[in-house]
Amino acid sequence: MVTGKIKGYLLGILAAASYGTNPLFALPLYEAGLSADSVLFLRYLAALPVLAFLILLRGQSFAIGARQAGLLVGMGLLVAVSSLTLFMSYNYMDVGIASSILFVYPVMVACIMGFFFHERLGAVTLWCIAIATAGIGLMMKTSEGALVSITGVGLSLLSALSYAIYIVAVNKTSLRNVPTLTVTFYVLLFGVVLFLARLLPDGQPLFPSLPGIREWGCVAGLAILPTAMSFACTTGAIQSIGSTPTAILGAFEPVTAVLIGVFVFGEILTPQALIGLLLVVAAVTFVVAGPGIRKPVVHVRKLFPRRWGRAH
Repeated sequence: MVTGKIKGYLLGILAAASYGTNPLFALPLYEAGLSADSVLFLRYLAALPVLAFLILLRGQSFAIGARQAGLLVGMGLLVAVSSLTLFMSYNYMDVGIASSILFVYPVMVACIMGFFFHERLGAVTLWCIAIATAGIGLMMKTSEGALVSITGVGLSLLSALSYAIYIVAVNKTSLRNVPTLTVTFYVLLFGVVLFLARLLPDGQPLFPSLPGIREWGCVAGLAILPTAMSFACTTGAIQSIGSTPTAILGAFEPVTAVLIGVFVFGEILTPQALIGLLLVVAAVTFVVAGPGIRKPVVHVRKLFPRRWGRAH
């Protein structure tokens, strides 16, 4: 049992950290002259055979119903928009800040569930929304003291919102009964349509000529690490330790992206931005772990009855 949990935690960390490598492979492709649409088209296309192999390896089925196919078209567009807006934000701001803002998506999920599905937004969630907002505010200045691009922040928030809607939609439809890898395969397959629709009218080549092995290695890296490996490890982590701990371990995604930005691309992480990152990570962790922290809080209140009042 302990070994299984350790494996689950390691898979959760690997899933989040591998997704945080997006900028490591995307930025060199930008330098080679590729647009965000071209990079994502190649990423999605290269990931499809990898995911197909994983589905076959696990003995899962590609079969889906007509209703599920319709839903997956919508899910594919949502995820494609999320990917595209995140990758576009890299052109306007540091990749570490963009990835940190993206990490507010669990808070957005809680808000969507509260407003549209009448799930109760407790005091912890409301406080965490305020803390996450404050954290984003602290990340709104560059190392030179100037405000970061509002366009970049808007794109990162749109990426988070699109992904949050996707998570809610998958869990509130019949897709929750379809294996995760199968859903992912079709989501990427239908997501390719968005990039085709953007690339073809502009006359951009679908398979651009890349300068060398390094750039093709970046395409392969995008397909394997932040796509196939991240999704596969996420599935394994959820099966081993559950959804909540896996979501909490997602904090390693912005941390990884920040470290890559600082040590690989020379970005400067100011103390103010670091505090903002920590506030966002803390807020999301408490939102995800909210139900699990109520008992410890009650125990603390019982230890100090006069200070906290009567515990219920």
